Amino acid sequence: MMHTRLFSFLLLCLLLCTVATQAQEVITDQNIPSKTTKDVELLTKDQAVQRALEENLGVQVALNNVDIAKNNRSLLNSRFLPTVSGSAGASQDINDQTATFQDGSTRTVEDAETTRYNASVNVNYTLFDGFGRWYNYKRLKEEYNLSELQARETIETTLLQLFTVYFEVARLTENITVLEDTYANTSSRLQRAEYSFEFGQVNKLDVLNAQVDLVNDSINLISEKQALRNAKRDLNIILNKSLTDRFVVDTSVYFTNPLKIQEFVGSASENNVTLLQLEKNIRINDFLLKGSKSVFLPTIGLTGSYGWNQGQFPATNFLASNTSQGFSAGLNLTWNLFDGGSGVTAVRNARIQLDSQELLREQTRQQILRDIANALGDYENRLQVYNLQKQNVLTATDNYNRSNEQYKVGRITSIELRQAQINLLNAKTNRNFAKYTAKLAELQLLQLTGQLLNLGW
Repeated sequence: MMHTRLFSFLLLCLLLCTVATQAQEVITDQNIPSKTTKDVELLTKDQAVQRALEENLGVQVALNNVDIAKNNRSLLNSRFLPTVSGSAGASQDINDQTATFQDGSTRTVEDAETTRYNASVNVNYTLFDGFGRWYNYKRLKEEYNLSELQARETIETTLLQLFTVYFEVARLTENITVLEDTYANTSSRLQRAEYSFEFGQVNKLDVLNAQVDLVNDSINLISEKQALRNAKRDLNIILNKSLTDRFVVDTSVYFTNPLKIQEFVGSASENNVTLLQLEKNIRINDFLLKGSKSVFLPTIGLTGSYGWNQGQFPATNFLASNTSQGFSAGLNLTWNLFDGGSGVTAVRNARIQLDSQELLREQTRQQILRDIANALGDYENRLQVYNLQKQNVLTATDNYNRSNEQYKVGRITSIELRQAQINLLNAKTNRNFAKYTAKLAELQLLQLTGQLLNLGW
């Protein structure tokens, strides 16, 4: 009987060593903060944001669009500057010519050569085009402002995506710490059960229950580790980093002062990026309407040129050669009195488009105010849930500690202790989930109120 117990004890120790080794490998691979991962880079929130702004491909495309709009709004693209062109040419004619003069005499020249050369510089400048280019220039400036708002929207969307994944990595990291503690407690319970069984204080059932619980804890740890690996790869994609980069994240979370939140909500209509874009679109369409009316007004322009001409003529010509050079200038006026009605149609369509943009602005304003109200309610609810979950962790911790003491003196069974342990595990993981979902709800609310880029993380 003694040999049987000794064999069972050695077998159990071997099982525990195997499970513990697997769990330790899982924890080490997870890159969670520990003594074995001191050399792993800490990716702070500020570093992640900076990396996303510098390396995210979507953000780079949006910033390129801003540069294009900046080039378009420059004076060089305004049509306010004159156009200057140069031209030059040369020609040679070889003909057999017969010339008849006034006195009736004739003269024939075979292979008569005529050579001509010319060069000129021409300048054209529009003095007035019915204000078309003026409103076009103002429209291009507004399109540049619009492109900045579009880039801002892309950045805000990217940051929300970034923090969704970043906080998922943080949540899984904290969950692994909780699962690690759970595994260690179960391992201690198993060891205690083995000793008690060896001395006949408990039956084999307590040992088997502890063994099953330890394996389940190990499986949960392994599964959470794999989820963390996947989340880190997702984060590397957003940051445009190598999929194999190893790092840990900052798990601290700070919430904005509620008074500030209320202030931001009150000024959301003036700061929401979608509403600001609609305002720019209205101004752009207003300039398009004003510019389209230029077809009803005349165009006045100046022309100027400097030219040089030279010719070499055959004997049949009165002149042997001729050279001329000098300046010329002119003023022209063009007035399209009737273009078949296309100008009137363009003006009417531009006015309708402006009306549509104003209607869209009002519709979107109502939708955004609704979204802000929903986001505020969701944020306050999640924050309240988080505070309740923190209190629940304290209760579950106290319950587990008391249950553990009761188990040691034999007043409760291992099943009851396991239930208290599971309650504590669930309370901690639910708290982690509530913490990060509340923070994400806050960031979404800040994005709707136009304040996402104005606060810390």
